[in-house]
Amino acid sequence: MSDEGIPAEIVEIVGRTGSRGEATQVLCKVLDGYEKGRIKKRNVKGNVKKGDVLILLNPETEAKDIRVH
Repeated sequence: MSDEGIPAEIVEIVGRTGSRGEATQVLCKVLDGYEKGRIKKRNVKGNVKKGDVLILLNPETEAKDIRVH
C-alpha cells in the first residue's frame, strides 16, 4: 500500500449514518491499485456528491450496511 492512499470515485450515495446522521455512506469505485475496479462501501464525513474522488488510506476495509430501525 502506498503512503498517499488509493483514489476512489463516488458512484452512489446510500444514505446518512451515525448516531446523529453526521456521516454519509457511499459506494465508491477504486481507481488504482490491486483492487482497481472494485466497488467498496465506505462511510464519509463531510459534504460529498456523486463523482467526487476520495483518497482511501485503507482500501481493504469496508463499511457495514445501514440498519433501519
